[in-house]
Amino acid sequence: MSLRTGSSSSEFRLPADHEFIEPKKAIKGIQDMSVWQKSEAYFEYFGFIMAINDAVKGKAIDSKYSCSSTVNKVCELLNKFDQWINEIPPTEQPQRFGNKSFRIWHEKLLGSAVVELNQILPENLYPAIPEIVQYLLEGFGNATRIDYGTGHEMAFIMFLCCMFKINAFESSDKTAVGLKIFNRYLEVVRKLQLTYRMEPAGSHGVWSLDDYQFVPFIWGSSQLIGHPRMEPQHFTDHGLVEANSRQYMFLGCIEFISKVKTGPFAEHSNQLWNVSAVSSWSKVNSGLIRMYKAEVLTKFPVIQHVLFGSLFSTKPVPDSVTFKAPQPPGSSGLHY
Repeated sequence: MSLRTGSSSSEFRLPADHEFIEPKKAIKGIQDMSVWQKSEAYFEYFGFIMAINDAVKGKAIDSKYSCSSTVNKVCELLNKFDQWINEIPPTEQPQRFGNKSFRIWHEKLLGSAVVELNQILPENLYPAIPEIVQYLLEGFGNATRIDYGTGHEMAFIMFLCCMFKINAFESSDKTAVGLKIFNRYLEVVRKLQLTYRMEPAGSHGVWSLDDYQFVPFIWGSSQLIGHPRMEPQHFTDHGLVEANSRQYMFLGCIEFISKVKTGPFAEHSNQLWNVSAVSSWSKVNSGLIRMYKAEVLTKFPVIQHVLFGSLFSTKPVPDSVTFKAPQPPGSSGLHY
């Protein structure tokens, strides 16, 4: 996907002599944030968020959509990651957070990811693996801190975007990537979070909506746009959430919160409680997008971990593109 040329993911073609490079961190201090906000990486990442947001609009998870064999292979890989959790049980330890068995699981990920991508990708795309595998590896949490947050979520989404950019996914896969792959990813990382008692990255998940995630609320609210029966006020109805959580990511997130937190919803998830008062899902969706830009994409503690290579570059976009593109607002919070 090349947003700077205005083309779709199906039109993105890497030149035959394209040089892939292992991505590195480039945002070293707050003074570097302007580099990020004017970079090709920023506009292509945000453009990808919006492209999937549009692709899943009004669609339940079990609705009919195009799905390539590569999408199915990535889901099979996530199934394998899930099975590893079953094979590596948590150790008994006194600490509330950070079960050390996660490090064993993560070591298995580090040792297997390249081989797994070799099985998913055709041989002509093998040169891309040293670059894209880093985004996959970053997508499941930090083994040193045993934590997980929106930066890890972002890394996995960048991996998905890279798969379009190298033409491993087809343009028609956008809905399947948003509903099938990303939903399966959520199931895996939630299992990791619960099994290994992973700490929310940041200060108690300050850059997320449920301690860990943000994007499923965006794409999940897009799924619900135009729904004939469910309005934002209904997601506080436990019965309705339970009946529909497997079809709509937003409701799946609410169900997960209800399982892991106690007390009144309005107290432990106040920002989400405020969303229930919004008049329509389209307003919820646009408000969450603005909030994501303000509360995640402009925050140095998150962006300092972003990796930059040939597919997500720090190269600045032309001023004309920067001028036309919406910029993160200066204030935070849900604005409708």
